[in-house]
Formats: sequence, structure tokens, C-alpha cells
Amino acid sequence: MTLEQQDKKYVLQTYARDYTNFVKGKGSTLFDENGRDYIDFASGIGVNSVGHGNEKLATAICEQAKKIIHISNLQVIEPQAKLAQRIVELSGYDMGIFFANSGAEANEGAIKIARKYGETQFEKKKFKVITLEHSFHGRTITTVKATGQESFHTENFSPYPDGFSYEKCIADVYTAIDDETVAVLIELVQGEGGVQPFEKEEIQNLATHLKKEGILLIVDEVQTGVYRTGEFLASNLYEIEPDIITLAKGLGGGVPIGAVMTRHKEVLSAGDHGSTFGGNYLSTAAGLAVLDVLAPMYDNGTMAETLLYFSEKLQEVSHKYENLFEKEVGLGLMRGLRAKSAEVQGSIIKNALQEGLIVLKAGRNTVRFLPSITISKDEIDEGFSRFEKAIASL
Repeated sequence: MTLEQQDKKYVLQTYARDYTNFVKGKGSTLFDENGRDYIDFASGIGVNSVGHGNEKLATAICEQAKKIIHISNLQVIEPQAKLAQRIVELSGYDMGIFFANSGAEANEGAIKIARKYGETQFEKKKFKVITLEHSFHGRTITTVKATGQESFHTENFSPYPDGFSYEKCIADVYTAIDDETVAVLIELVQGEGGVQPFEKEEIQNLATHLKKEGILLIVDEVQTGVYRTGEFLASNLYEIEPDIITLAKGLGGGVPIGAVMTRHKEVLSAGDHGSTFGGNYLSTAAGLAVLDVLAPMYDNGTMAETLLYFSEKLQEVSHKYENLFEKEVGLGLMRGLRAKSAEVQGSIIKNALQEGLIVLKAGRNTVRFLPSITISKDEIDEGFSRFEKAIASL
């Protein structure tokens, strides 16, 4: 039985898989079972923030696994407390943190905090959450409903929880707010929605308005967080202070972890929320190791150099192939090229893999780039060389 046959027989077919069998990785390069190398511009959809085979991360995981992998959250967990402190200090916000296992779980936690806040802080209950069209917030029933894409709201999974609405743009949020609105949930750069950043001024104006109205601002940083946009949080880049922030993806470097952080530390009480695996020894030890790699890169300017170099390469391609791409989009190492059609987008992604380069699809006909933050200049050069070959193969 081949690997493909095994997968199709025993694994639920919820993904349109490619069957390249990767067996090892080093930095931003993957190797398949035949020894062929691939430049990884996807990093597991923004998860492998420190690349593949990172020594510091691997050592931290191995050393922790030799001691304790997991105990329950009924006992204090030292690396969990240390990681919470580290995140809070790097963020610059006075917040408390709850650890989960994924971005969807982090967003579930954020919605629960908002709902309890709306129940306990006002005379009349507030429960409605406004999100934006083209947003993506997860795959659970609640976070699917929070996602502003009708294609996710199929009858197959209905009925969905009430209390969510979607606006076309930031300007529409103001008029959508009513007496039952408790929170606005946004991504500062819409990832699945096409790597689309919002303007800094309109976000700052929204944050100011929501604060004045006593409505919570929740920022989904599942993809933008942990230096993906060049700052520790995109919220830092936009110079706002949200009420609630969610993290996941790059925080564990590949080990599943999610986090919801909030300045409203008093809202949740013992028993209000929980997670068996959330914030265990293994995942939080991994998170600490990831930050030990990335924080010095930010401090010494290496990260800024990498971001600039990647951006320059992307701009070169965008200008060179104006017949194929409308524009370059994104921030930091969360980037995209908006193709002129879905056909061009799909063909380039397929051809890139054949040329030994992994890139991603995003909405609005976007070819998405999410390389590891530790990617080298040589890997960037080789990746774009292969990308141009993929374009030439159209």
C-alpha cells in the first residue's frame, strides 16, 4: 500500500492534499523521500516561525520531554508562567493570558471573555460581535460563524450560534453598532481573505471610538503575531491597545499552542474556561525557545533586514510580471501577489511545487508567501529563482 492509498483509506479526506512526502527539513528547505529539496515559502501556513530543524527549539523540546511533557492545569506549570510573562513583556500591554491549543480555540476564548463581559458589566446584556467580510477566525462552529465568508456558513453545519454580523469595511462598523454590541473582532491583516492589511489611521480611529463607546476591540493575531509583520504584534505596529488579542501559529514553532490575552483580567473566574492540554510543559517550553530565537533577531536588526530583503525581491517580481499580477500586498513576512485571475493563481502555485518551491493560496486570487522568520538570504534568492521558473512554465 502506498502512502497515498494509506492516507485515502484511513484519514478523513477533508484536505485537497498534495502527496509529496517530506521526510526532513533544515532552515527553510524541505527534503522529500527521494532527496529532492524544496524551498519553503509557506512554513506550515505561518507556523514554522524558526524554520525546520532549529537547534534551540529541538533541544528545548527534547530536554523538556525527558522531564515532564504534561500535567493538568490544576497544578502550576513553570514554563507556562514564564511564557505568559515573556509574551506580556514583549507586547508592552498589561494583560493576562490563557493558553489553548490552536487559533480557533484562542478565538473561542476571546468570544467567551467578551460574552461574559457583556453579561456582567452592563445593566442590559450585550452579546453581539461584529466582524468583517473576508475575515477568517477558525473552524469550530462558533469561529466559523464569526468568519465573514458566506462559503463557510453552509447548511451542513447549521444551526450556528447567534450574535454575529459582518461588515464590508471598517467604515460600516460604526453604523452597525447597537445597544447589544459587546465587541468588534478584526484581523489587522486579513490572511485567508487575501493578505489584505487595513490602513493604520482607520484602525486607530476605530480603536478610539470603541473605547469611547465601551465596546471591546478583539484583534485576531493568530497569523500576524509573533513578529510575522515585523513587530512582536501587529497591534504594536498599528500603535493600538486592544482589549483582547489572540495568538497561535508561530508561537510554538510547530508545537500546537494558542493564547488569548486580555487587559480585562478579572472577567473569567475559576471554572469559567479550561483546556486539558492548553499551556502544558511541552508547548510552553517550545514557545519560550521560539521567543529566545526571534527576540534577539528583532533587537539586533537581523529580522528587519530579512523583511526588507524579501520585500524587495517580491516587488521586483510584481513589477516584472505586471501582466500576471495586479499588485503586491501584505506586511513583513506575511505577503502576497494578487493575481489577475484564479486560473493564474492556481497555475503558479501548482507550477511552483513542480519547480521545488512551496507557496500558498489565499482569497481574492492571491498567491501567499509566509516564509519562516529565520529564512536566509540564499533561500530567499533560490526561492524567487524557482518562482520565476514557475511563471515561465505557465
